[in-house]
Amino acid sequence: MEQLVGFWERLTSIQIVDILIAIGIIIVFRVLSGTFSYMIIRLFKIKSKKARDIKESAFFKPLKIFFIILGIYLAIVFLKEPLQIHDYVMDIVTKAFKIISVLEIAYGLANSFTSKTVVGKKLKKSLSQKMDDTVFEFMLKVIRVLIYIVAIFFVLNILEINLTGLIAGLGLGGVIVTLAAQDTAKNLFGGLVIFLDKPFAVGDWIEMDNYEGTIEDITFRTTRIRTFENALVNVPNAKIADASVTNWSKMEKRRYKTNLCVELDTPLEKLELLKTSIEKMLQERESVYDDSIIVRFDQITDNGINVLIYTYTNSVSYASYLKEVEDINMKIMKILKEENIELAYDTKTVYVKN
Repeated sequence: MEQLVGFWERLTSIQIVDILIAIGIIIVFRVLSGTFSYMIIRLFKIKSKKARDIKESAFFKPLKIFFIILGIYLAIVFLKEPLQIHDYVMDIVTKAFKIISVLEIAYGLANSFTSKTVVGKKLKKSLSQKMDDTVFEFMLKVIRVLIYIVAIFFVLNILEINLTGLIAGLGLGGVIVTLAAQDTAKNLFGGLVIFLDKPFAVGDWIEMDNYEGTIEDITFRTTRIRTFENALVNVPNAKIADASVTNWSKMEKRRYKTNLCVELDTPLEKLELLKTSIEKMLQERESVYDDSIIVRFDQITDNGINVLIYTYTNSVSYASYLKEVEDINMKIMKILKEENIELAYDTKTVYVKN
């Protein structure tokens, strides 16, 4: 506290004015940071006339932070001579300013490579319109990671760290790192297998082992599955790569199958009429594939005559499929009622010996 009081006592009126000017520089850059950022982005986005689009640009926020930091840096540089700031301190401040600038540039570049940005949309258009969205998202993630890796090397260079010595040190500890990162490496290769084989994509409904749900995201290490209980499960990619995965979203059609067991004493004429009526009802449905319809008297059981009804419907989502099954079942019951045909029940005759 005494040192702080002594510092203020040693200040001259000129130095106080310099400090006020430095504070003014910081305030000006803070207030105008948004305007500066807007103007710079506007120069590179001539076609964009909406202020909202410019402010939602990937570089707008990083540029604002950069100008705020630039104002602080210029204020410190301005005060170097009046306050006789040591060169060692200025060296630290300069390095900090450079590191922050590199990180902000990297942040802006990384944010530019997303599927929702102009750069991302143009990149996908230039590569292929038919490229799988999951593969494209993975490629964008790789690009973002590479940008940050390059930024880290720039930061190490600013800090004057000997990269050769660092790499040599990593070589000495390579065995330890390899052993510790075995699972991570397996998951990375598992993720690569997923992206190459493309057994599923984001939004697909899959089932594997003890997991069933919708794919929310595929990262380098894990795949996120939203279960039907609304829980989020992170499954390691290595486990998925070795598992048998059922992708229900890839179904082109769903099977409808049921067995009608009618009474044994049903006349054959009525049985033939029942088959014809059910076939006709199924053929009239737009959601049913006509070439897949099978209605056959296939078995005689102890309880009655079995009629197999087998077909495929194009209602693939679970909710629509249940609605389709319900509607078909209702019409079958209606046909049975109209033809006055009763379903057989499981019966047993018990003889009691006196």
